[in-house]
Amino acid sequence: MDNNQPKPQNQLSIELNPQTTKVSYSNLAIISHSRSEFVLDFATTLPGLPKALVSDRIIMTPEHAKRLMNALFDNVSKYEAQFGVIDLGGKGPQQGGGTFNLADFGPFGGGKN
Repeated sequence: MDNNQPKPQNQLSIELNPQTTKVSYSNLAIISHSRSEFVLDFATTLPGLPKALVSDRIIMTPEHAKRLMNALFDNVSKYEAQFGVIDLGGKGPQQGGGTFNLADFGPFGGGKN
């Protein structure tokens, strides 16, 4: 893109400041909701520890939760197209596991973000 061209109206510029940006690792997410908001708790479970430590809680509107879901679907699909299907070890909902492969589903809400 030519630097002299104006940015499109819908493009957002973001800055990642390494000194102030919090980075967390999570291998467990607990999601709950009410009529007006979704709550995402991100935690880390470690072998030998009896509790999972919640490091981040994100609260968002249902509209933003759906946009996040569609963005995750899009990114997982692109990842799997490049690197292959992500193996969940046969622990989908049908086998008694609590997770599913987003590639088994289409974009939600007609793919509208």
